[in-house]
Amino acid sequence: MLAILDILGTAVFAISGVLLAGKLRMDPFGVLVLGVVTAIGGGTIRDMALNNGPVFWVRDPTDLVVAMVTCFVTIMVVRQPRHLPAWILPVLDAIGLAVFVGIGVNKAFAGGTGPLVAVCMGVITGVGGGILRDVLAREIPMILRTEIYATACIAGGIVHTTAFHTFQVGAQHASIMGMAVTLIIRLAAIRWHLKLPTFELEK
Repeated sequence: MLAILDILGTAVFAISGVLLAGKLRMDPFGVLVLGVVTAIGGGTIRDMALNNGPVFWVRDPTDLVVAMVTCFVTIMVVRQPRHLPAWILPVLDAIGLAVFVGIGVNKAFAGGTGPLVAVCMGVITGVGGGILRDVLAREIPMILRTEIYATACIAGGIVHTTAFHTFQVGAQHASIMGMAVTLIIRLAAIRWHLKLPTFELEK
């Protein structure tokens, strides 16, 4: 199930990159780059930070292939009439986000890191690709705006880490607990349009 959700998250993140590239009128190569970077960027940063080389998509190119195929398919079908509800992509994105955070925390612990670093690696895995996408597109990254996105990752990562490291909960159950928290917070933010307060200084 985790592997299936990982593939789903990879595909959804790739779609978000393609859609942004389309709004910016990029050529097909630019679309492919933005989609793939969004899908695998977070995990790449994580593996490099943990010195866990070669990075995951070099050892097993499944995620890379999924991202590339998703980009090509999205390019072909995005011009066709679409009847999907507007909430579909945000919800799928939230699921992928939760799964990526859980994977990041587990990989950090497998690499022998402490709980703080594990939470950071979970957050990086979840939001890293989106940051790279927005930087390449010259957009302000979502996590630097008022969206409850990285905040959901932090909360889920803390629950996951605390359950596993402090209370000695099994890795699988700790992962499920952390992913559930991330998903619930992100879905609540989507449903009720929750935002973080802004920090603003008077001119």
